[in-house]
Amino acid sequence: MDTNTTSTKDVMLKYGLLLGIIMILFQVILYVTNNFLAPHWSLGVLSFVIMIAVTVMGLKTFKKANGGFLKLGQALKIGLGIALISGLIGVVWTLVLTQVLEPNYSELALGVVRDQVLEQYPDMTETQIEQTLSFQENFTKLGFMIPISILFSLFFGFIISLIAGLIMRKDNPYADA
Repeated sequence: MDTNTTSTKDVMLKYGLLLGIIMILFQVILYVTNNFLAPHWSLGVLSFVIMIAVTVMGLKTFKKANGGFLKLGQALKIGLGIALISGLIGVVWTLVLTQVLEPNYSELALGVVRDQVLEQYPDMTETQIEQTLSFQENFTKLGFMIPISILFSLFFGFIISLIAGLIMRKDNPYADA
């Protein structure tokens, strides 16, 4: 049986770029509105919903282009590919943000942490605050932020594509085993 197929690479590239661009636009809006350091939790949920929507769109596109068939392995491969590409695009944004737009990003982020700590624990001593900030400082460095953001992207890409793949999968009975 001869079918017109779309490669997993094409779908990963197209939807990975789409998700990466959408997420950068989302982050630019947060930056312009001065919400990039401590965004409301609902914005994190919205970001996750966008990731789900774009990944599922990619899986649906692949399934439709391949005669309505989608293996779980293909779904995982596509979902992880989309997540990796968008995560790498996100790294570019992180570099622009921390090296060009806000070269003092680490200090700004630690200032927000300090304010949050003082708000939650007003009785903390200066020594305790400094210990907390020295621990948090590692999380504001590029050497930590970049690999963790890629790992989180891959983790959530895996979870999303696993669930969507289990729901959407349909094996081709005519395909070679």
